[in-house]
Amino acid sequence: MKVLIASDIHGSYYYAKKVKEAFEREKADLLVLLGDIYYHGPRNPFPEEYAPMKVADLLNSMKEKLLVIKGNCDSEVDQMISQFDFVEFSQILVDGIKVSLTHGHKFNKDNMPLNAGDLLCYGHFHTGFITNVGDVVVANAGSVSLPKDNTKSSYLTLDKGLLCLKDIEGNLIDSKQIK
Repeated sequence: MKVLIASDIHGSYYYAKKVKEAFEREKADLLVLLGDIYYHGPRNPFPEEYAPMKVADLLNSMKEKLLVIKGNCDSEVDQMISQFDFVEFSQILVDGIKVSLTHGHKFNKDNMPLNAGDLLCYGHFHTGFITNVGDVVVANAGSVSLPKDNTKSSYLTLDKGLLCLKDIEGNLIDSKQIK
């Protein structure tokens, strides 16, 4: 199973379309969104083509292929326009790899969850990277709409044990074989 993991769309219809294009280009089976789907947040500028309702319509059209983690900018009212659930934390098994999924405002490389498994993925900080904390591979998907610290709009893919960080156009930034 191939998984595409993205985060921090923040209501940008432009970047929501880019995520859908990447999902189709990568021929992924599951799209994991690591939170901050609709609202731009009080500290962030408005992202390109800020249109939360259009983002909801686009994501609702993909609801069977979505796993959505709740971010710190997501609220109960967001579920009223969504035909999918937001969950606080999830763990999935992908080709024998135990993957922990969270937004990042609670659990991250500096505050690891108990039993994180083989891979911990999160967003929140808007900076994509892949690193290790002990025996756990830790990856931040970055932000597709509002990257920070001179990083690119990015996402992760996990396929056959290979974790890749890519820019929004699909160019490889970093990778790590997990198993």
